[in-house]
Amino acid sequence: MAKVRKLDVLGFHCPVPVHEARKALNEMEVGQILEVVSDDPESLHDIPALVSRLNIILESVTENSGEFTFTIKNSEDIK
Repeated sequence: MAKVRKLDVLGFHCPVPVHEARKALNEMEVGQILEVVSDDPESLHDIPALVSRLNIILESVTENSGEFTFTIKNSEDIK
């Protein structure tokens, strides 16, 4: 089972969630999972755009009471 790293960026707005997600992904190994929790509605556009640029996998996006959880699989060595 892949190791999961959680990144809580609640209360932060663009560009912090994307910057912190990219920083975390750079520190992770291929195959690891990153869960990003954000309450910035811009993240719904920004995180998928980051994942697309990095050519990695956005496994899911869920919303609960205004909090968005992005599950990202680090499928490439993006360093």
